[in-house]
Amino acid sequence: MEVNPEIVEGKVDWKGRAAVKQKHGGTRTSLLILTAFGFENMATMALAVNLVIYFNGFMHFELADAANQLTNFMGVSYILSILMGTLADIYVGRFKTVLISGNLEFMGLALLTVQAHYPKLKPPLCNVFDPTSRCEKLSGANAAILFIGLYMLAAGASGLKAALPSHGADQFDEHDPEEAKQMSSFFNLLLLAICVGGVVSLTLLVWIQDNRGWDWGFGVSTMAMFFGVVTFAAGLPMYRIQLVKGTTAIVEIIQVYVVAFRNRKLSFPENPEDLYEINRDKEAAVEEEFLPHRDILSFLDKAAVQQTLTDEFEAQESSPNPWKLCRVTQVENAKIILAVLPVFCCTIIMTLCLAQLQTFSIQQGLTMDTRITNSFRIPPASLPIIPIGFLIFLIPFYDRVVVPFLRKFTGIPTGITHLQRIGVGLILSSISMAVAAIFEVKRKVVARDNNMLDAIPVIQPLPISMFWLSFQYFIFGIADMFTYVGLLEFFYTEAPKGLKAISTCFLWSSMALGYFFSTVLVKIVNSATKGITRSGGWLAGNNINRNHLNLFYWLLSILSLLNFCLYLIVAKSYKYRPQSPMTSTEKNKA
Repeated sequence: MEVNPEIVEGKVDWKGRAAVKQKHGGTRTSLLILTAFGFENMATMALAVNLVIYFNGFMHFELADAANQLTNFMGVSYILSILMGTLADIYVGRFKTVLISGNLEFMGLALLTVQAHYPKLKPPLCNVFDPTSRCEKLSGANAAILFIGLYMLAAGASGLKAALPSHGADQFDEHDPEEAKQMSSFFNLLLLAICVGGVVSLTLLVWIQDNRGWDWGFGVSTMAMFFGVVTFAAGLPMYRIQLVKGTTAIVEIIQVYVVAFRNRKLSFPENPEDLYEINRDKEAAVEEEFLPHRDILSFLDKAAVQQTLTDEFEAQESSPNPWKLCRVTQVENAKIILAVLPVFCCTIIMTLCLAQLQTFSIQQGLTMDTRITNSFRIPPASLPIIPIGFLIFLIPFYDRVVVPFLRKFTGIPTGITHLQRIGVGLILSSISMAVAAIFEVKRKVVARDNNMLDAIPVIQPLPISMFWLSFQYFIFGIADMFTYVGLLEFFYTEAPKGLKAISTCFLWSSMALGYFFSTVLVKIVNSATKGITRSGGWLAGNNINRNHLNLFYWLLSILSLLNFCLYLIVAKSYKYRPQSPMTSTEKNKA
């Protein structure tokens, strides 16, 4: 049967008709998705770095508790992406998931706006940095309003993280060489959209939060989210939409592990071609994916071992029970998921480091001189604007100059492999934490030399510029460009066809675990150092000048370095899936 080359396999338009290349998808529609993602980050990025001030200064949580509330919120917003990705891939569809999630995020922001506006819904104003004051902590129904709004926002953000990048990648055909390059550019531009939205968020929104009030700050975020949803919805007639079949590839993966365990005592056939696979010539197989057998993780191959001649006959005449016999392609997909798990685990520590830049580094900035001129001060939460502003210029340069240059030597559409890109970011995160430790020592020396260890943040700034902190943000910003974009593309291209949205959740889940482990690590460190420090722990209390944040940063730097060494072993042993741009490049060179 002749196939129309202009028809995109497995994709339809909004009316359910087969998607056509020149009419649907491509770079044009991806720009709407990138714009929507930019609006979403404009609405939320300021919260990711400034909420710790809101929790501490207005809701009266202690410093460590405020940091933990933020990392818990961020963690939930990432970990829920697994559920949202599953719903997107199997039942709802990626387009509908984005619309539902965007509206949920909009409502969460609106609820937070209402609470921030009415004084009766917050604790009475109080200076938490004054040791003589007794500040009332948020509690009861008002606490319920805060957490309902926060976690509605988290649920909505998780759906957008799960479905929006994969829906954007769906606009390109990874088997088309030209569109494969465009898809690689899309993932780079995804970070650019985050940066552009982040620049507005970290300047305009942070200024509004600090100078006009949090009700105005949340209100502007709500409007930005509204514009993001409208922009995304406007592209409906032009999108390539992934078909939702109502079956779960996750179940197929689980079946492989179950059947492989049940068949663990069976012997392998001498010829791998004797393993079970459906007939390519069957009409039912037209829409099926086929992957060749690979000699890795061989214990899973037992799921495709046909036990008897009766099994072979049933396999030829009808579909066998999938809980007793699995296809080779099904087994290979299970191998891919198992093989990417070590890569996934090696990226958790990087988010643990990121969490400190969003919490303790902001608290550092509150104690320092924030003046740019005598009349203008930069809010501490706006510090990430420095690496983000740099990335706005670096990302197009990397995508349009560096990648094509490297592509000439490697033949790889992305310039270097995904795993090489991830590794660069991991080592940079270790360097970033080391730099943070060095400059924290410098900050504390200034406080001690000027007899300001008990100075009140903001009111009594130390005579040292906050821009010293920009070095750690700058290095970590470049690490972001390499690792997080590399991970998104790596998980999307490696994942089985039915798990594309869920695959991008590997990144968000890695980040979620990083945030949760940050909470755990802070508590462990405080508990372990409680009896050996005057402050009652490295990170205890509200006085960061008497804490030992520098030692905590050194701990993170060492952990990151050890993690990078482990990653090198994992990356070296990893084999890319068949039909990926990496393996096709290797074949072309051979």
